[in-house]
Amino acid sequence: MSKLGDLGARLHRGEVGYDFVGNRKIWYAVSILITITAILGLAVRGMNMGIEFQGGAVFTTPKTSVSSTQAEEAAEKASGHDAIVQGLGTGALRIQVSGVDTGQADRIKQDIAEDLKINPDKISAELVGPSWGDQIANKAWQGLAIFLVLVVIYLAIAFEWRMAVAAFVALIHDITITVGIYALVGFEVTPGTVIGLLTILGYSLYDTVVVFDSLKEQTKDITKQTRWTYSDIANRSINSTLVRSINTTVVALLPVAGLLFIGGGVLGAGMLNDISLSLFVGLAAGAYSSIFIATPLVADLKEREPQMKALKKRVLAKRAQAEQTVETAADGPHGDQHEDATPAVVGPRSQSGARSRGRGGKRR
Repeated sequence: MSKLGDLGARLHRGEVGYDFVGNRKIWYAVSILITITAILGLAVRGMNMGIEFQGGAVFTTPKTSVSSTQAEEAAEKASGHDAIVQGLGTGALRIQVSGVDTGQADRIKQDIAEDLKINPDKISAELVGPSWGDQIANKAWQGLAIFLVLVVIYLAIAFEWRMAVAAFVALIHDITITVGIYALVGFEVTPGTVIGLLTILGYSLYDTVVVFDSLKEQTKDITKQTRWTYSDIANRSINSTLVRSINTTVVALLPVAGLLFIGGGVLGAGMLNDISLSLFVGLAAGAYSSIFIATPLVADLKEREPQMKALKKRVLAKRAQAEQTVETAADGPHGDQHEDATPAVVGPRSQSGARSRGRGGKRR
């Protein structure tokens, strides 16, 4: 078995693990810091909306030797707005100018053709009105709102309202970070970006539900025992699915990274950036929120219940008693007789402890 597979098996059995829930305040602070940075980026720089949302014109030239830089300068000079120029496989150029109304398109086309010394009749123009962009934006927001409402309803029915609230917070966390990154790097927001956002929400939700399902299964009849608190079992649920979450995230990120860094960066296919950046950031944020935000938040909410408070009190009292018994036994002449009075932990005891009990468990 590989080292990663062996680690996953040990995590699943509870032999090793990291206390995600116990250190939740650290992860909450990290998430709050990242979220504030994203909101500040959004407030200061704003979103670079594509022509699909704010209207504009797209001019496509015939095959030409004109460079993208020359075409960009000519388009910005003619329109007075920022322009995005992309080289096409045929040798033609695609010049996109946002914030241009229909009445200005013909004049801008003529000026670009004159500047680049291209026959204006060979330049095709596509116009997008701002009203159509508003409709697209409204439909995108409506789709996002409907998705979130359905998610909350489903999780409240399939699990419970506390898990629905935690999943909702995690999804808002992922959206905010992704949108903030878009604002900070200045990538254009297109319908592809919206598709990418909806895709990463589904992925983040899947990863969260996997942990929630494990947590629901392990907390059946939890109040009938006094060994584990709800946070203990929540932490075990995260650890038992940790390697699976890492594997699925890495496998999903690799092809998206290829689109973003190789397709958009090395090959210059800028039209891939709009969807690949949202997928890359969203997948990473979704994996983070499922592990560090959603489940610890469920544990926080759950342990506010009276029965969970009472359970935690009983568990801690039993552990304190067990520790006291061990200390008392260690001071006596026959300390090995009380080896079994160790405090309960999440996961099976180590084999070394079992062997020591086997050697010292016989009464004299």
